[in-house]
Amino acid sequence: MATGWGDRPATGAAGSGAEWLPALDVPAPERQRRWTVLLRWLLLIPQYVVLFFLAVAAFFVMIVGWFAALFMGRLPDGIFSFLGSVLAYETRVNASATLLVDRYPPFAFSAPEYPVQIELRATPLNRLAVFFRLILFIPAAIVATLVRSGWVTICWVFWLIALILGRLPDPLYAATAAVVRYSLRLNAYVLLLTPAYPKRLFGDEPVPAEEVRSGTRPLLLDTAAKALVVLFLVLGLVAQIANSAVDYNSDDAYNITDHSAGAVVPEDLCPVPQRQGGDDTAIMTGQKAFS
Repeated sequence: MATGWGDRPATGAAGSGAEWLPALDVPAPERQRRWTVLLRWLLLIPQYVVLFFLAVAAFFVMIVGWFAALFMGRLPDGIFSFLGSVLAYETRVNASATLLVDRYPPFAFSAPEYPVQIELRATPLNRLAVFFRLILFIPAAIVATLVRSGWVTICWVFWLIALILGRLPDPLYAATAAVVRYSLRLNAYVLLLTPAYPKRLFGDEPVPAEEVRSGTRPLLLDTAAKALVVLFLVLGLVAQIANSAVDYNSDDAYNITDHSAGAVVPEDLCPVPQRQGGDDTAIMTGQKAFS
């Protein structure tokens, strides 16, 4: 993971004044072994167990970092390094789970030889933005929730295509990479690793050939890939509405059962039913293809 947290330049690249966004480097679409595609999500279960414990640790470290950032106007180096390493670990797992790469992610914070890398730059933080961070991130979290829910809704189609072709077609690759990168940027913002608000869900502008770093840097989405991202958003919205409807109907059914005909039922014999669905905005959970 490239970081550059030894020096703390102003936000931007090389003093240009342009806003620096956390970067994701993933190789261009390549052939994948079909047996690893077939068993991909099963093989990643140990990784999600590790991510769960890392998420717990990162939560408490983030709280300490929040108070430190309010006082110092930046994250201490040790906290930045730890949270950045956790984010890099999570991103490698997400890239594997979403079929962007075939190679199994290592159980290590530092993985310079792994094909998926992120770049973070430790920059000063606005104390007011740090104080209101948990409010400011809500709009981006809503977008991330919708686009990730939409991807999950049709990921089985992508899985079948990759299983048959032995690779992801370019539009599927680009649209999926856009979701992974947006999640990376959202998590980096929430963890105070960047002052830059998550953006560019629909990709970057073309750059000269000599400035191309990887298959996702810059991340170029053609018309088909952008249409897929829109489809993710629509499907995610439909999924959230459906979940809300199920929750509402479940609550109504409980109320009717519990109070109809004047019946009195002991609570231990008629427990409150568990709510279905759930909130997919959790950051750094490691419990799904996206955390």
